[in-house]
Amino acid sequence: MEENEKKPTGAKRDGGAKPDAKKPEVKKPEPLVGMFTIVGINFHRAGKIYYFSPGKEIYKVGDRVIVETSRGIEIGTVKVPNREIDGAEITPPLKPIRRRATASDLERDARNHEMELDAALICKKKIKEHGLGMRLVAAEYTFDNSKLIFYFTCESRVDFRELVKDLAATFRTRIELRQIGIRDEAKMMGGLAACGRPYCCADFLSDFVQVSIKMAKEQNFSLNSAKVSGACGRLMCCLQYEHPVYEEAIKVTPPVGSVVSTPDGEGAVIETRPLAGALRVKLTGKDKDDIRLYRIAEIKVLRLPQKKGDKKPSEDNK
Repeated sequence: MEENEKKPTGAKRDGGAKPDAKKPEVKKPEPLVGMFTIVGINFHRAGKIYYFSPGKEIYKVGDRVIVETSRGIEIGTVKVPNREIDGAEITPPLKPIRRRATASDLERDARNHEMELDAALICKKKIKEHGLGMRLVAAEYTFDNSKLIFYFTCESRVDFRELVKDLAATFRTRIELRQIGIRDEAKMMGGLAACGRPYCCADFLSDFVQVSIKMAKEQNFSLNSAKVSGACGRLMCCLQYEHPVYEEAIKVTPPVGSVVSTPDGEGAVIETRPLAGALRVKLTGKDKDDIRLYRIAEIKVLRLPQKKGDKKPSEDNK
């Protein structure tokens, strides 16, 4: 399903060649020029959207269709109805939709899902027999049953060549074992997050967003890993949702430690509330408990806090 993926395309699924191997030169397809009518299709509930040509047909959101991908014949769901876009937004080639899914196609898809459950049980048994340190996450048949894909996680490299031979002899179809990360596992398995809602990655995120601990710091979150990490053990994807707003608010908010002038005299900033446009100031020369809340518009910054590594001004420079 690598064809016509909605940009950005993300990382490649296939593993690269060995460092010392000579990579054959692959001629990149020429970019498409002009306007093209496309239909956006995904193959999983929160999967990436791929572009296909609708031909003369009109499709609406929710229609099930049969398409050909790099994995074989697949059944997908229309997420973007007929629309004209610039060819620069398409990853060529733009393959056509074969046809609408019929009642028998939907029945076959349901049977495939039942077969996947049985295949997963058999594969788990085979993994145990071969003594491999890998954990199976899911099994997936292509629509035409030309390939059976097993997704697994593993902390170290494993030699599963014998396992593949065993599985091919058992299922009599092409077998592919694909290692995935812990975030991909959470996306495939699904579940409820700490907020009580389904995992974002399994519910609506088509791709993982980049999240950093800096986002948690700027949003005044506790840096306790248990509070800022999702079920996958990585930083929660939702830290990124409001971060751009915090970034803009922080630009105009004096940091903690700044010396400011207020309507009641000078003081030092001890707490900031960027989204509220307010901060708490401890007034100097007053009672030690004289801490007041001010709007940012009410104060004037006299001196910013000294950063680590900055040299104190010498007597000659005073």
